[in-house]
Amino acid sequence: MSTLALTELLGSTVFDSTGSVSGRVREVALTPQEDRSHVSILIVRTPKGDRMLPFSAVSQVTGGVRASTALAEWNPANGAEGLLLLGRDLLDQQVIDVHGRKVVRVNDIDFYQETAQNRPQLKVGGVDVGARGAIRRLLKGVVPGSALRALLQRIPPREIPWEFVDLIETDPARRVKLKISHDRLAKLHPADIADIVEELAPDEREAVFETLDEEVAAEALEELAPKVQKAVVESLDSDRAADIVEEMEPDAAADLLADLPQERTEEILVQMEPEERQEVSELLEFKENTAAGRMTTEYIALPFSATAHDAIESMRTFEGRMESMSTVFLVDSHGTLVGAVPLAKIVLSQSSTPLLALAQEPLISCRADAKEKEFAELFDKYNLLTLPVVNEKNQLNGVITPDDVINMLRAKM
Repeated sequence: MSTLALTELLGSTVFDSTGSVSGRVREVALTPQEDRSHVSILIVRTPKGDRMLPFSAVSQVTGGVRASTALAEWNPANGAEGLLLLGRDLLDQQVIDVHGRKVVRVNDIDFYQETAQNRPQLKVGGVDVGARGAIRRLLKGVVPGSALRALLQRIPPREIPWEFVDLIETDPARRVKLKISHDRLAKLHPADIADIVEELAPDEREAVFETLDEEVAAEALEELAPKVQKAVVESLDSDRAADIVEEMEPDAAADLLADLPQERTEEILVQMEPEERQEVSELLEFKENTAAGRMTTEYIALPFSATAHDAIESMRTFEGRMESMSTVFLVDSHGTLVGAVPLAKIVLSQSSTPLLALAQEPLISCRADAKEKEFAELFDKYNLLTLPVVNEKNQLNGVITPDDVINMLRAKM
């Protein structure tokens, strides 16, 4: 199986079925909605204008491109509807390397040449992001081909396999036609997605968040720096922004919306589902630099008469973040906080064990109006996994997790 670079293919002489020179390769195209990897069309510059040569009509690629059909049979290249033009759309463009978890610039594209039914096929093997591809392009036509090949053999390749490449397309209509999504990116850790997104230009960030699943987008959004968070949400349509914000933790969503202009915040809140809107709206009433402003309202609270079995069953249906499951809180009929039980004790106990018997002492909590320094010191002093936030009647209002404290500290750096 031989290899070929896009730079080598562009400009190659094209011969038609009669053996006559018909033109030169101007572009190489994929049809992603049909096949993401195999070259489908060559666009050939001819004396009669650009023509589209289906790759199924190519009989040879080495030593120039030879076609099995006549020039007259090639359709005019009047547009690139549904085509990914590798020269225009990829060379010198940024793509996402999902394996290396970074944004890279494409210097060249490498093909594998295969044979099927006695005809050649070109399959994209990967994108060259190193010096080899750059030098090939810079010196093509400047030095003899043999000298260039000898030089390139001495330069180690830096290639991203095609299966690890996610394309960035900012035009919504074109994203749909080319079926460009970010399924590979979505499988990364939200923190890695955030690192990648922060390397992109504003319109590219918007394109990524338009195609990510709402839940994945929400998790990644929470990992972004506050300024980037704000910029991303402001770039999205209100309904799309609302879909993503609904999937965020209520405290993180409230912090984000509090940083937006009031008019924009109201536009997003209107588009949210009633339950999520109420949760976030209530948190927006608290000052950000207080415990209530940092807490989340998603936690597990059970009657003080509950058992370990009840706790496990509650965890099965809990939809909040994992950190909020580290402690189960016990309340009386008025919602007053009476105990906190670590997850480890629940797991190690018999299912019939009363949770109140497992409650840790002392019971540490803070008031809703506690300042950031106060609740941060409680986390440090007692090595807390969660900190319950109570009102003046000692009723449980929410909980603060280590992530909330870390995000608070990051914002101050």
